[in-house]
Amino acid sequence: MNVGIAGAGTIVPAFLQAQQQISELKVKAICATPDMERRLHALADDYDIDRVYLDYEKMVVDETLDVIYVAVPNVLHYDFSRKALEQGKSVICEKPFCSCVEEAESLATLAQERGLFLFEATSNQYTPAYDMANTLVPRLGDIKIVALNYSQYSRRYDAFKRGDLPPVFDPAKSGGALMDLNVYNVHFVVGLFGVPESVSYTANIERGIDTSGVLVMTYPTFVCSLIGAKDCKTVDSISIEGDEGFIHSTARPNAFSEFSWSLYRGGEGSFAEDGSVPRLYHELRRFAEIMHMGDYAAGEQALRHSVAVQRILDEARRQVGVPVVHPEGR
Repeated sequence: MNVGIAGAGTIVPAFLQAQQQISELKVKAICATPDMERRLHALADDYDIDRVYLDYEKMVVDETLDVIYVAVPNVLHYDFSRKALEQGKSVICEKPFCSCVEEAESLATLAQERGLFLFEATSNQYTPAYDMANTLVPRLGDIKIVALNYSQYSRRYDAFKRGDLPPVFDPAKSGGALMDLNVYNVHFVVGLFGVPESVSYTANIERGIDTSGVLVMTYPTFVCSLIGAKDCKTVDSISIEGDEGFIHSTARPNAFSEFSWSLYRGGEGSFAEDGSVPRLYHELRRFAEIMHMGDYAAGEQALRHSVAVQRILDEARRQVGVPVVHPEGR
């Protein structure tokens, strides 16, 4: 399957490094705005990409491409993904999936109507460590507390404090700590436990955006505390606590690759991936398998998960007054 990349940000080299180890995916084109032309050509040279585009409207109609990887600013995810689907191309879209749940549902419907695949790129859903943790959760007994912390002092935060408005802190561009970092925590928990009964978000708001915050997701028998911060940092952590054992990790929630566990009646242990593959390898490996096999059931299951997460993100932002952007006025 031939891939075209929309975007040239910091995530793109990570995608390319992973893609090179997946024989089913071949990147043939890359596109960004004219001011990124030098970087585009450097990436094309480094990763043997045939074509460079400075206009997405031209790349998206390239009939040699089967898949578009959307790695543009958050607020553009819907528009770029929709145009690709309308041109008969499957889509891998970076997180957060969309700016609002209406967009997510619209894209999901379009993909299903066209018989195409549409994935949200959330790396922590597909790692061997995540699969292993999923098998251990039932052995922890009744879950009581789940806590995740992903705090990363943004290299753009100082500029934001000086008065600049980079996209990651721009309310009009679907920025903020929830959409950039805490989204990984939400995916992690919803993937293990499903949709919560309720959510409650408390955030530090600066200039109309959440620079950090705590999202509480309540389930019938336990609660989750999810921290995401771009204005401070600490040791990342993941903890799942039951009345018969616990799982604990200091891995970043977006790169869940190792953890330890203790079962009160059955010993303890640890799991760690060997680090031999790039961070995004496992998600791309899974996407390639689903597309190659034509496994639409698996694709639709992943889409339902992404739409459910988007609904949580919308509700949390509404609670603290952060705009839920509807670019097309819906």
